[in-house]
Amino acid sequence: MTLVPRTTNRATEPAPALPVDTDPLMQLQYETRAVDGPGAIRCVGHARELALGGIPVMCPACRARRDWLLINHGRNVWIRCRCGNQWLEPEISRADFDALIGGPDGATYPSVEEGLVALGFDGVFVGIYLE
Repeated sequence: MTLVPRTTNRATEPAPALPVDTDPLMQLQYETRAVDGPGAIRCVGHARELALGGIPVMCPACRARRDWLLINHGRNVWIRCRCGNQWLEPEISRADFDALIGGPDGATYPSVEEGLVALGFDGVFVGIYLE
C-alpha cells in the first residue's frame, strides 16, 4: 500500500459513453431490469480521476479528485469518496456502470455497510489515496 499526497496530478479519464443509436425505451427497460434479484446493490472501485462532461469529479466535502467507489442500485449510480461523502450522480447511467465493471470478479458482502468498511470507504481513510 502506497500513500500518495492529494496534490498528485493524474490524467482525467472520461466516463464511458452510451452508443448514439440507443433506443430510449430499450434503455429504460435495461436500466430497470434487476441485476441479481430485487434490491441488488453493486459496487466498483475507480482509482483514477473521473470526468463527467469533460469536468473532473471532485468531492464537495474533502476536495478529493480520484479514488472513488461507484455504487449501483437499480438505475441509479452514486459516487462515494474515501472520506465517507456520497452523492447521487445522474451523469452516470447503469450502462456506464456496467462498462466499468467489465467482468464477474468481485467480492460479496452481507451488507452494504460491511462492504464499505472492507473496501475502506467508511471514512477511515479520509485525505489518503490508496494505490
